[in-house]
Amino acid sequence: MAIDPALSHEEFAAALKPGTRLMGLDLGTKTIGLALSDLGLGIASPLETIKRTKFSVDADKLLSLCARHGVGGLVLGLPLNMDGSEGPRAQSTRAFVRNLSALTELPVTYWDERLSTVAVTRTLIEADRSRARRAELVDKLAASYILQGLLDRLSYMSER
Repeated sequence: MAIDPALSHEEFAAALKPGTRLMGLDLGTKTIGLALSDLGLGIASPLETIKRTKFSVDADKLLSLCARHGVGGLVLGLPLNMDGSEGPRAQSTRAFVRNLSALTELPVTYWDERLSTVAVTRTLIEADRSRARRAELVDKLAASYILQGLLDRLSYMSER
């Protein structure tokens, strides 16, 4: 079995360079939702959604955005089953991270993304967004939700 290059949250926090942002990713089969933190690592904001093509093209686009925005680490939502087990989508996410880690030195960690898309979709429905507008926004908002979860965890860790 291949070694997963993703770090624990503690290792990830220790590997971050000061003055860099984090990028959150909601990895889907057709799209990748992206979110960006502020420099203070306190607030996540939706960035954009990449339409997936093939890995090399997706990775080039992603790493180009990382360079442009001064990203110092990546947070990928890990789609666990409700019982905490890993299915095919989680395995696909881990494979994506293994392949991406071969192309960059950026530290990577996971965030449990269970129900992130559900929470974001519910918020958009409550905001009375049309189905088409929800489809356009949900991936990058889910990435923001994932990234905010990790930012809150890092903040909690630094207070201890």
